[in-house]
Amino acid sequence: MLSCNPNPSFTRRKPLSLHSPAQSLTHPSTHPLAQPKHPIASLKMTNPESDDELTLSSSALDALKEFYAERDAHAEKFAKLQADAEERLHGQAPLSMDLFAEDWNKSQFWYSEETANQYARQLLEGATEDMTIAILSAPSVFVALMNILKAADTNQPRPKIILLEYDTRFEVFPEYIFYDYMQPLKLPSELKGTVDRIIIDPPFLSEDCHTKAALTARWLTRPASNVPSPILIVSTGERMGTIISKLYRTYNVRNTTFEPLHARGLSNEFCCYASFEADGVWAFRDGEAPAEELQGGEQA
Repeated sequence: MLSCNPNPSFTRRKPLSLHSPAQSLTHPSTHPLAQPKHPIASLKMTNPESDDELTLSSSALDALKEFYAERDAHAEKFAKLQADAEERLHGQAPLSMDLFAEDWNKSQFWYSEETANQYARQLLEGATEDMTIAILSAPSVFVALMNILKAADTNQPRPKIILLEYDTRFEVFPEYIFYDYMQPLKLPSELKGTVDRIIIDPPFLSEDCHTKAALTARWLTRPASNVPSPILIVSTGERMGTIISKLYRTYNVRNTTFEPLHARGLSNEFCCYASFEADGVWAFRDGEAPAEELQGGEQA
């Protein structure tokens, strides 16, 4: 649930409370000016046309010191985040989204633990070793899924899991693949047509964002004519229902009775759209027309 290249014309998910958004961490290797540490205090420049040495002004030196201090602080935070994530991944304690603070400026709103677990269980239900499950912009579902697999019996089938996400903090997980919905097909070529199950949670409630995310889903998943056909879940705002029906008509995605909840609450009503009914969890809503009966519109 992370935005990329925020555009003020897009409708963002609205939080119920007004706490200040947490700032996301920048991986030190991706910082545009990331370089090894230097002894800034003694930094000098040689004038090639004379024997004089040029020293930085005090204001320039202070600015440079501030830059390196900020860079080093980011590096330390990322190293701690990575260590904490790896410790929980390999230790007994479950992984937690508490390690990754939400950034509302980037439209980050994590699902409640109950919702994330329910989505994860449905993606894993009946999955086999040779299947691939993709999590598109829903890292809280990814963490829930990893916790379920971690706690499961060693004999339980373990499908391949991939997390497609814009937030580089999640690259502490080997399953992470950088994803920017503005470049929907900029992904490793070997992933094309390999995904059996996918959950999609576009960061913005806009037709453009959803259309690009659907393009990614179509590129990733096996053909809809496959047996068994791919399983899709689209978790998004209720207002996007019409466009969802058009974009995923081929996969027979329909609105369900399941109501997703967020850990900190949202004022936008969210719905679970899916290509299947889950016994005891959700059914297609009464009166929801099968997708194949809808006419027109772009398909995924």
